[in-house]
Amino acid sequence: MNNSWFIIANPSSGNKDFSKKWEEITKYLKYYGINYQYAFTKKHSREISKVKKAIKKGFKNIISVGGDGTLHNVVNGVMLQEYIKPSEINIAVIPLGTGNDWIKTYNISKNIKQAIELLVNKKTIRQDIGCLHLKHKKIYFNNSAGIGFDAYVVKNLVHLKFLGSLSYLITSTLSFLNYKKDIFTIKANNKQIKTKCLITVFGICKYSGGGMQFTNHTNFNNGKLNISVAKNFNFLDMILNTFSLYNNKIINHKKIETFETEKITVIPSNKKRIYIQADGELLGKGEITVTIIKKAINFIIP
Repeated sequence: MNNSWFIIANPSSGNKDFSKKWEEITKYLKYYGINYQYAFTKKHSREISKVKKAIKKGFKNIISVGGDGTLHNVVNGVMLQEYIKPSEINIAVIPLGTGNDWIKTYNISKNIKQAIELLVNKKTIRQDIGCLHLKHKKIYFNNSAGIGFDAYVVKNLVHLKFLGSLSYLITSTLSFLNYKKDIFTIKANNKQIKTKCLITVFGICKYSGGGMQFTNHTNFNNGKLNISVAKNFNFLDMILNTFSLYNNKIINHKKIETFETEKITVIPSNKKRIYIQADGELLGKGEITVTIIKKAINFIIP
């Protein structure tokens, strides 16, 4: 199984023509002589369990076919299994989702043929993986996570996903009208910040929210989380700085504090109201501690 690939495919990942896309995927896999087994599932919990079972069978090469959510669950399957070290596993992505923020960091093409060609070359980067410590469980993330407004947007996003890459921006604008900021107590690097806060973002890679760049990204495997804290950011601030969200200049705003850390705890004053998200997946509410695992998994990149 060491040279074969196991494919997790989500037929509902932002693509109404999945059957045609799958036909194209299998055509190029055959053309390049790539051995594989596959599983289809629309349920996130099933994606994680199927990855675990595949690794138990001996697979060390996993392909995520779908969007950021499918990749998130593949990563969690790899990190939660107990059969081999995650650093011995390679993950590749054939992107079919709407947002596909993670692939933007590495310039992975949405073209199916070009994405599959990467499997042949098998160039890898060993990337850091973040870990969210919730009340009763751990959840891993490969791109970014956040507490506060961004998670509230994710909660509302489901109704506007049909708008594609613009869905996050539009949902953010509409959500701002109803969102109430909270007082966050933030503990990191032996310091404590207590501030009225819109959002705290924990970043590893460059992009999130449909191409926004909200953290001061410098290195994807240096064992550091890139943190951005938006202090009392208001609706006018967001409108005036829309373009800055996409060109990374937002980190220079006077209401944004950025820093790096290996561990951070965020405690909202209203734990029953403040949401948490990771890689665009809504996880729950309350306080959160985030750590990072240096060079945890190998990803196939151009």
